[in-house]
Amino acid sequence: MAEPSPWWTPALHADRRALLLARGRLAARLRQWFAERDFFEVETGALQRSPGNETHLHAFATELRAPDGAVTRRYLRTSPEFACKKLLAAGERRIFEFARVFRNRERTALHAPEFTLLEWYRVGEPYDVLIQDCAAILALAAEAATAARLSFRGRSMDPSLPPERLSVAEAFERHAGIDLLGTLSGEEMDRDGFAAAAQSAGVQTASDDSWGDVFSRVLVEKIEPLLGIGRAAILDEYPAVLSALARRSPRDARVAERFELYACGVELANGFGELNDPAEQRRRLMQEMAEKERLYGERYPLDEDFLAALGAMPAASGIALGFDRLVMLATGASRIDQVLWTPPV
Repeated sequence: MAEPSPWWTPALHADRRALLLARGRLAARLRQWFAERDFFEVETGALQRSPGNETHLHAFATELRAPDGAVTRRYLRTSPEFACKKLLAAGERRIFEFARVFRNRERTALHAPEFTLLEWYRVGEPYDVLIQDCAAILALAAEAATAARLSFRGRSMDPSLPPERLSVAEAFERHAGIDLLGTLSGEEMDRDGFAAAAQSAGVQTASDDSWGDVFSRVLVEKIEPLLGIGRAAILDEYPAVLSALARRSPRDARVAERFELYACGVELANGFGELNDPAEQRRRLMQEMAEKERLYGERYPLDEDFLAALGAMPAASGIALGFDRLVMLATGASRIDQVLWTPPV
C-alpha cells in the first residue's frame, strides 16, 4: 500500500489553508478579547521537572545535560497549569497563555501528541465567571470563522444561545438512569454497585475496572455524545475523587468546583475553582501517581516548587480550553490535523 501524500504538498496544503487562516484570525481575536479585559499574555516554559501528575496523562521524557556531563530527567509539559499558578503566587491576577503542550499515547481525530491549550486564570473571582467567558468565546470563534453555527461530523450548535448547565449527577440520571452520588460517601466509592448500574444501562465493564474507569465508560458511551447539541453544555460539579486540582464544593463535599464545556458532543474545556491548599494538593497528587504506577508501571515526580507556591497563591479560578478543537468546530473540520499548520507525522 502506498504511503499517504505528505501534508506539505501544494494540493493538500491548499485544501487546509482556509481553515488555517481562520485559526490565525481566531487567535488574534482572542488576544484582543483578553486584552480588553485586563489580562496579560504569559509564556511559560515547556521543559519541566514534572510534566503534571494526572493518572491517565502520559508525558514525553528527555534528558538535561549540564556542561560537566551530569544528566537529569526532564519532561515536556502536559499543561502549563503548574507554572501559571506560580505566577499567580508571584502576584499576577489575570493571565492567559496559548501553550504548546505534549501528551504521549494520544492520536485520534480529536487528539494530537503536540497541540495548543488556551489557559486563563482569574484571581479572586468565582469559577462561574469562567462559564460566562466560555459562552463569549464560542460566539467569538463563530465570528472569526464567519460561521453561523459550530459543527463536528453532523452535529451542530448555535453559539448565540446561552449554554445549558447541568451537574454530572443530573447527566448520569438523565442519560443513563444512574444515581451517581449514591455510589459516593465522602471518599468511599461503591465500585461494585456502580458497575452493576452501568451494566444495567448497557455499558460493559471489566472486572478490574476502578470506580473512575466505570465513570469514564458511562460518560463516553452514554453522555458525551448528547452534550452540546443545539447549544453548548456545561457539565458541572464533577466528583471530587476525579478532580485532583479543584476545590470541593461548599454545598456537597462529594463534588468539586469543576466543570467541562461541551459543543457538538466534543469536550472543549475543563475549568476549576482552584485548590490552593498545599498539603491537600500533595495528598491528592500522590494518590494520582500511586494509581498511575498501578495501571502503567510509572510515576512522575511532584513539582515541589509548585506545591510551595500554592501556600502563597490567592483564591483563583482557571480553565484550559483546547484551542485546536475550537478551531475545528468553528471551521467544520473533521480531524485535528486539518487545523494544525504542521501536523505531526
